[in-house]
Amino acid sequence: MKVLGMGIIFNRGRGGSALRDALRQGWQPPLSEVQEKGRSHPVYQVPTDVLQDRAVLKGMRRADRLSKMAVIAASDALADSELTEIDRRRTGVIVATGCGAHVTTFDFLDGILDFGEAAVSPTAFSNSVHNAAASYISSALGVQGPTLTVTQFLFSFQGALQLAGAWLREGSADHVLVGAVDQCGEVMAYIANAKLGIARDGKIRPFASPSTQAVPGEGAVFFLVSRNGDGRPYCEVKDVRFGVRGEVLVPAELTIFDADGMVPDELSYASHDAPAAAVAAYSPLWGSMMIGSAFSCAAGALMLRDQVRYASPVPAGSDGLNVLSETFDYSVELIQCVRYNCSAENAVILLQKCTADRPVSP
Repeated sequence: MKVLGMGIIFNRGRGGSALRDALRQGWQPPLSEVQEKGRSHPVYQVPTDVLQDRAVLKGMRRADRLSKMAVIAASDALADSELTEIDRRRTGVIVATGCGAHVTTFDFLDGILDFGEAAVSPTAFSNSVHNAAASYISSALGVQGPTLTVTQFLFSFQGALQLAGAWLREGSADHVLVGAVDQCGEVMAYIANAKLGIARDGKIRPFASPSTQAVPGEGAVFFLVSRNGDGRPYCEVKDVRFGVRGEVLVPAELTIFDADGMVPDELSYASHDAPAAAVAAYSPLWGSMMIGSAFSCAAGALMLRDQVRYASPVPAGSDGLNVLSETFDYSVELIQCVRYNCSAENAVILLQKCTADRPVSP
Protein backbone atom coordinates (compact mmCIF):
# COMPACT_ATOMS: atom_id res chain seq x y z
CA MET A 1 0.00 0.00 0.00
CA LYS A 2 1.13 3.52 -0.76
CA VAL A 3 1.26 6.54 1.53
CA LEU A 4 -0.55 9.36 -0.26
CA GLY A 5 -0.69 11.93 2.55
CA MET A 6 0.73 12.53 6.00
CA GLY A 7 -0.29 14.63 8.99
CA ILE A 8 1.76 15.08 12.12
CA ILE A 9 1.46 17.11 15.30
CA PHE A 10 4.19 17.03 17.97
CA ASN A 11 6.14 19.25 20.32
CA ARG A 12 7.94 21.01 17.48
CA GLY A 13 4.79 21.98 15.62
CA ARG A 14 2.40 20.70 12.99
CA GLY A 15 2.79 19.29 9.51
CA GLY A 16 5.51 17.87 7.30
CA SER A 17 7.38 21.19 7.22
CA ALA A 18 7.66 21.16 11.04
CA LEU A 19 8.99 17.59 10.94
CA ARG A 20 11.45 18.48 8.18
CA ASP A 21 12.69 21.48 10.18
CA ALA A 22 13.10 19.35 13.31
CA LEU A 23 15.10 16.73 11.40
CA ARG A 24 17.39 19.42 10.00
CA GLN A 25 17.78 21.39 13.25
CA GLY A 26 18.39 18.37 15.47
CA TRP A 27 17.74 18.03 19.18
CA GLN A 28 16.35 20.91 21.21
CA PRO A 29 15.57 20.81 24.95
CA PRO A 30 11.88 20.36 25.83
CA LEU A 31 10.02 23.50 26.82
CA SER A 32 7.41 21.83 29.05
CA GLU A 33 7.46 20.29 32.52
CA VAL A 34 5.07 18.33 34.70
CA GLN A 35 5.03 18.22 38.48
CA GLU A 36 5.21 14.93 40.33
CA LYS A 37 5.69 14.71 44.11
CA GLY A 38 7.08 18.21 44.23
CA ARG A 39 9.60 17.59 41.45
CA SER A 40 9.46 18.85 37.87
CA HIS A 41 10.15 16.51 34.96
CA PRO A 42 10.90 17.56 31.37
CA VAL A 43 8.29 16.41 28.84
CA TYR A 44 7.72 16.92 25.13
CA GLN A 45 4.21 18.37 24.93
CA VAL A 46 2.31 19.75 21.96
CA PRO A 47 2.05 23.58 22.20
CA THR A 48 -1.46 24.74 23.07
CA ASP A 49 -1.67 27.11 20.11
CA VAL A 50 -1.20 24.18 17.71
CA LEU A 51 -4.49 22.73 18.99
CA GLN A 52 -6.58 25.83 18.22
CA ASP A 53 -7.59 25.23 14.62
CA ARG A 54 -11.25 26.23 14.72
CA ALA A 55 -11.90 25.20 11.13
CA VAL A 56 -10.83 21.60 11.76
CA LEU A 57 -12.14 21.34 15.32
CA LYS A 58 -15.52 22.90 14.63
CA GLY A 59 -18.13 21.20 16.81
CA MET A 60 -15.47 19.63 19.06
CA ARG A 61 -15.55 22.10 21.94
CA ARG A 62 -16.02 19.30 24.46
CA ALA A 63 -13.37 16.98 22.97
CA ASP A 64 -10.30 16.23 25.04
CA ARG A 65 -6.68 16.89 24.08
CA LEU A 66 -6.08 13.39 22.75
CA SER A 67 -9.00 13.53 20.32
CA LYS A 68 -8.07 17.02 19.11
CA MET A 69 -4.53 15.90 18.28
CA ALA A 70 -5.89 12.90 16.38
CA VAL A 71 -8.44 14.90 14.39
CA ILE A 72 -5.91 17.57 13.38
CA ALA A 73 -3.34 15.01 12.21
CA ALA A 74 -5.94 12.95 10.33
CA SER A 75 -7.36 16.07 8.67
CA ASP A 76 -3.88 17.16 7.61
CA ALA A 77 -3.13 13.71 6.14
CA LEU A 78 -6.25 13.94 4.01
CA ALA A 79 -5.44 17.48 2.86
CA ASP A 80 -1.78 16.64 2.25
CA SER A 81 -2.74 13.95 -0.28
CA GLU A 82 -4.14 16.73 -2.51
CA LEU A 83 -6.81 14.34 -3.75
CA THR A 84 -9.66 16.50 -5.05
CA GLU A 85 -12.15 13.64 -5.02
CA ILE A 86 -12.26 10.83 -2.49
CA ASP A 87 -15.21 8.59 -1.69
CA ARG A 88 -15.54 9.06 2.06
CA ARG A 89 -18.07 6.23 2.18
CA ARG A 90 -15.18 3.97 1.11
CA THR A 91 -12.59 5.48 3.46
CA GLY A 92 -11.74 3.76 6.73
CA VAL A 93 -10.23 5.04 9.97
CA ILE A 94 -7.81 3.11 12.20
CA VAL A 95 -6.44 4.74 15.35
CA ALA A 96 -3.51 3.12 17.17
CA THR A 97 -2.73 4.09 20.75
CA GLY A 98 -0.59 2.76 23.54
CA CYS A 99 -2.42 4.24 26.52
CA GLY A 100 -5.58 5.77 25.06
CA ALA A 101 -7.31 8.69 26.77
CA HIS A 102 -5.68 7.91 30.11
CA VAL A 103 -5.62 11.56 31.23
CA THR A 104 -9.38 11.87 30.70
CA THR A 105 -9.94 8.46 32.28
CA PHE A 106 -8.18 9.53 35.47
CA ASP A 107 -10.13 12.81 35.45
CA PHE A 108 -13.33 10.75 35.27
CA LEU A 109 -12.21 8.55 38.17
CA ASP A 110 -11.30 11.64 40.20
CA GLY A 111 -14.81 12.95 39.51
CA ILE A 112 -16.34 9.80 40.97
CA LEU A 113 -14.19 10.14 44.08
CA ASP A 114 -14.96 13.85 44.48
CA PHE A 115 -18.64 14.00 43.54
CA GLY A 116 -19.96 10.44 43.50
CA GLU A 117 -21.28 8.36 40.63
CA ALA A 118 -24.48 10.39 40.29
CA ALA A 119 -22.70 13.72 39.77
CA VAL A 120 -19.66 12.74 37.70
CA SER A 121 -19.21 14.51 34.33
CA PRO A 122 -20.82 12.60 31.42
CA THR A 123 -18.46 14.46 29.04
CA ALA A 124 -15.42 13.05 30.82
CA PHE A 125 -16.94 9.58 30.61
CA SER A 126 -17.68 9.78 26.87
CA ASN A 127 -14.20 11.12 26.08
CA SER A 128 -12.55 8.40 28.18
CA VAL A 129 -13.94 5.67 25.91
CA HIS A 130 -11.08 4.13 23.93
CA ASN A 131 -12.76 4.60 20.55
CA ALA A 132 -13.62 8.28 21.15
CA ALA A 133 -10.75 9.67 19.04
CA ALA A 134 -11.66 7.47 16.06
CA SER A 135 -15.30 8.53 16.39
CA TYR A 136 -14.32 12.21 16.41
CA ILE A 137 -12.23 11.74 13.25
CA SER A 138 -15.06 10.01 11.44
CA SER A 139 -17.52 12.73 12.43
CA ALA A 140 -15.25 15.72 11.78
CA LEU A 141 -14.10 14.52 8.34
CA GLY A 142 -17.34 12.94 7.21
CA VAL A 143 -15.71 9.53 6.82
CA GLN A 144 -18.26 6.72 6.68
CA GLY A 145 -16.10 3.62 6.16
CA PRO A 146 -15.09 1.09 8.84
CA THR A 147 -13.67 2.64 12.01
CA LEU A 148 -11.56 0.88 14.62
CA THR A 149 -9.11 1.52 17.47
CA VAL A 150 -6.06 -0.73 17.97
CA THR A 151 -4.21 -0.98 21.30
CA GLN A 152 -1.16 -3.17 21.77
CA PHE A 153 1.23 -1.02 23.79
CA LEU A 154 4.54 -0.80 21.87
CA PHE A 155 3.28 -2.54 18.72
CA SER A 156 -0.12 -0.89 18.27
CA PHE A 157 0.87 1.15 15.21
CA GLN A 158 2.35 -1.88 13.47
CA GLY A 159 -0.88 -3.79 14.08
CA ALA A 160 -2.88 -0.87 12.69
CA LEU A 161 -0.80 -0.88 9.49
CA GLN A 162 -1.39 -4.61 9.07
CA LEU A 163 -5.12 -4.09 9.50
CA ALA A 164 -5.15 -1.24 6.97
CA GLY A 165 -3.47 -3.52 4.43
CA ALA A 166 -6.07 -6.23 5.09
CA TRP A 167 -8.95 -3.77 4.54
CA LEU A 168 -7.44 -2.65 1.23
CA ARG A 169 -6.79 -6.21 0.04
CA GLU A 170 -10.28 -7.47 0.82
CA GLY A 171 -11.97 -4.36 -0.61
CA SER A 172 -13.48 -3.10 2.65
CA ALA A 173 -12.11 0.36 1.82
CA ASP A 174 -10.42 2.19 -1.04
CA HIS A 175 -8.49 4.50 1.29
CA VAL A 176 -7.63 4.26 4.98
CA LEU A 177 -6.68 7.00 7.42
CA VAL A 178 -4.33 5.06 9.69
CA GLY A 179 -2.34 6.64 12.46
CA ALA A 180 -1.39 6.79 16.11
CA VAL A 181 -1.96 9.16 19.02
CA ASP A 182 -0.90 9.30 22.65
CA GLN A 183 -0.96 11.96 25.33
CA CYS A 184 1.48 12.91 28.06
CA GLY A 185 0.20 13.63 31.55
CA GLU A 186 1.19 13.51 35.20
CA VAL A 187 0.46 9.80 35.52
CA MET A 188 2.72 8.91 32.58
CA ALA A 189 5.49 11.12 33.98
CA TYR A 190 5.14 9.36 37.35
CA ILE A 191 5.31 5.88 35.75
CA ALA A 192 8.27 6.81 33.56
CA ASN A 193 10.17 8.20 36.54
CA ALA A 194 9.35 5.23 38.79
CA LYS A 195 9.95 2.43 36.29
CA LEU A 196 12.34 3.84 33.69
CA GLY A 197 13.94 7.01 34.99
CA ILE A 198 13.65 10.40 33.28
CA ALA A 199 16.61 12.18 31.69
CA ARG A 200 16.80 15.40 33.71
CA ASP A 201 18.41 17.32 30.88
CA GLY A 202 15.56 16.34 28.54
CA LYS A 203 17.86 14.48 26.16
CA ILE A 204 17.09 10.90 25.12
CA ARG A 205 20.26 8.96 24.27
CA PRO A 206 18.99 6.10 22.04
CA PHE A 207 22.32 4.30 21.79
CA ALA A 208 23.24 4.43 25.49
CA SER A 209 22.66 0.71 26.11
CA PRO A 210 21.78 -1.18 28.22
CA SER A 211 19.56 1.54 29.67
CA THR A 212 18.17 4.64 28.01
CA GLN A 213 16.43 7.24 30.12
CA ALA A 214 13.02 8.37 28.93
CA VAL A 215 11.54 11.81 28.33
CA PRO A 216 7.74 11.43 27.99
CA GLY A 217 6.23 12.87 24.83
CA GLU A 218 2.90 13.19 23.06
CA GLY A 219 1.48 13.78 19.61
CA ALA A 220 -0.25 12.20 16.65
CA VAL A 221 0.75 10.92 13.21
CA PHE A 222 -1.69 9.88 10.49
CA PHE A 223 -1.27 8.57 6.97
CA LEU A 224 -3.73 8.29 4.09
CA VAL A 225 -2.95 4.94 2.45
CA SER A 226 -4.32 3.26 -0.65
CA ARG A 227 -3.49 0.46 -3.09
CA ASN A 228 -3.27 3.08 -5.85
CA GLY A 229 -0.53 5.65 -6.27
CA ASP A 230 -2.64 8.72 -7.01
CA GLY A 231 -0.94 12.08 -6.63
CA ARG A 232 2.64 12.14 -5.37
CA PRO A 233 3.05 9.28 -2.86
CA TYR A 234 5.57 9.53 -0.06
CA CYS A 235 6.51 5.86 -0.21
CA GLU A 236 5.16 2.34 -0.18
CA VAL A 237 4.64 0.30 2.98
CA LYS A 238 6.30 -2.84 1.68
CA ASP A 239 5.77 -5.06 4.71
CA VAL A 240 5.10 -5.17 8.45
CA ARG A 241 6.61 -8.14 10.23
CA PHE A 242 7.20 -9.40 13.75
CA GLY A 243 10.13 -11.46 15.07
CA VAL A 244 12.63 -11.95 17.88
CA ARG A 245 16.15 -10.73 18.58
CA GLY A 246 18.76 -12.61 16.58
CA GLU A 247 16.66 -13.10 13.46
CA VAL A 248 18.18 -11.77 10.26
CA LEU A 249 16.46 -8.55 9.27
CA VAL A 250 15.97 -7.39 5.70
CA PRO A 251 19.05 -5.52 4.38
CA ALA A 252 18.11 -1.87 4.13
CA GLU A 253 20.04 1.29 3.33
CA LEU A 254 18.86 2.86 6.56
CA THR A 255 17.57 1.34 9.79
CA ILE A 256 15.66 3.65 12.13
CA PHE A 257 15.75 2.44 15.73
CA ASP A 258 12.71 3.31 17.84
CA ALA A 259 14.89 3.29 20.98
CA ASP A 260 13.44 5.90 23.34
CA GLY A 261 13.75 4.51 26.86
CA MET A 262 10.31 2.92 26.95
CA VAL A 263 11.80 -0.44 27.95
CA PRO A 264 14.32 -0.77 30.81
CA ASP A 265 16.82 -2.81 28.76
CA GLU A 266 17.52 -1.75 25.18
CA LEU A 267 20.45 -4.07 24.48
CA SER A 268 18.42 -5.56 21.64
CA TYR A 269 19.18 -2.47 19.56
CA ALA A 270 22.89 -2.63 20.39
CA SER A 271 23.01 -6.25 19.20
CA HIS A 272 21.42 -5.38 15.88
CA ASP A 273 23.62 -7.22 13.37
CA ALA A 274 24.08 -4.65 10.61
CA PRO A 275 27.48 -3.01 11.14
CA ALA A 276 27.77 -1.84 7.51
CA ALA A 277 24.24 -0.41 7.22
CA ALA A 278 23.46 3.16 8.25
CA VAL A 279 21.36 3.53 11.40
CA ALA A 280 19.63 6.45 13.08
CA ALA A 281 17.24 7.16 15.95
CA TYR A 282 15.08 10.26 15.96
CA SER A 283 13.20 9.80 19.25
CA PRO A 284 15.08 12.76 20.88
CA LEU A 285 13.04 15.01 18.58
CA TRP A 286 9.58 14.00 19.89
CA GLY A 287 10.07 12.10 23.13
CA SER A 288 9.32 8.66 24.55
CA MET A 289 6.01 7.19 23.45
CA MET A 290 4.60 3.72 22.96
CA ILE A 291 3.53 4.90 19.50
CA GLY A 292 6.98 6.30 18.68
CA SER A 293 7.16 3.92 15.69
CA ALA A 294 4.58 6.07 13.90
CA PHE A 295 6.85 9.11 14.19
CA SER A 296 9.85 7.12 12.94
CA CYS A 297 7.70 5.95 10.04
CA ALA A 298 6.83 9.58 9.26
CA ALA A 299 10.52 10.51 9.22
CA GLY A 300 11.27 7.56 6.94
CA ALA A 301 8.45 8.45 4.55
CA LEU A 302 9.70 12.03 4.34
CA MET A 303 13.25 10.87 3.59
CA LEU A 304 12.09 8.52 0.85
CA ARG A 305 10.06 11.21 -0.93
CA ASP A 306 12.64 13.99 -0.49
CA GLN A 307 15.64 11.65 -1.01
CA VAL A 308 17.45 13.13 1.98
CA ARG A 309 19.18 11.33 4.84
CA TYR A 310 18.91 13.20 8.12
CA ALA A 311 21.55 13.05 10.83
CA SER A 312 20.71 11.17 14.01
CA PRO A 313 20.19 13.99 16.56
CA VAL A 314 21.96 12.31 19.54
CA PRO A 315 24.60 9.81 18.32
CA ALA A 316 26.39 9.46 21.69
CA GLY A 317 27.10 5.87 22.74
CA SER A 318 26.82 4.40 19.24
CA ASP A 319 30.08 2.44 19.24
CA GLY A 320 30.11 -0.26 16.56
CA LEU A 321 27.19 1.20 14.61
CA ASN A 322 27.33 3.26 11.45
CA VAL A 323 25.19 6.11 12.76
CA LEU A 324 24.24 8.92 10.41
CA SER A 325 26.14 11.96 11.61
CA GLU A 326 25.40 14.38 8.75
CA THR A 327 22.37 15.48 6.74
CA PHE A 328 22.80 15.18 2.99
CA ASP A 329 20.94 14.50 -0.25
CA TYR A 330 21.33 10.86 -1.18
CA SER A 331 19.34 8.23 -3.05
CA VAL A 332 17.34 6.07 -0.63
CA GLU A 333 15.38 3.02 -1.78
CA LEU A 334 14.52 1.05 1.39
CA ILE A 335 14.18 2.06 5.05
CA GLN A 336 13.23 -0.18 7.95
CA CYS A 337 11.87 1.06 11.28
CA VAL A 338 12.67 -1.36 14.11
CA ARG A 339 11.04 -1.47 17.55
CA TYR A 340 11.88 -3.93 20.35
CA ASN A 341 9.76 -4.68 23.40
CA CYS A 342 10.70 -5.96 26.86
CA SER A 343 10.78 -9.57 25.63
CA ALA A 344 13.31 -8.83 22.85
CA GLU A 345 10.54 -9.28 20.28
CA ASN A 346 10.72 -6.87 17.37
CA ALA A 347 8.33 -5.25 14.93
CA VAL A 348 9.72 -4.06 11.60
CA ILE A 349 8.08 -1.66 9.15
CA LEU A 350 9.59 -1.74 5.66
CA LEU A 351 9.24 1.46 3.66
CA GLN A 352 10.20 1.55 -0.01
CA LYS A 353 10.65 4.37 -2.49
CA CYS A 354 7.80 4.60 -4.98
CA THR A 355 8.48 4.08 -8.67
CA ALA A 356 6.02 4.14 -11.54
CA ASP A 357 6.85 0.64 -12.77
CA ARG A 358 6.95 -1.15 -9.41
CA PRO A 359 3.90 -3.32 -8.55
CA VAL A 360 2.03 -2.16 -5.48
CA SER A 361 2.03 -4.31 -2.34
CA PRO A 362 -1.32 -4.20 -0.53
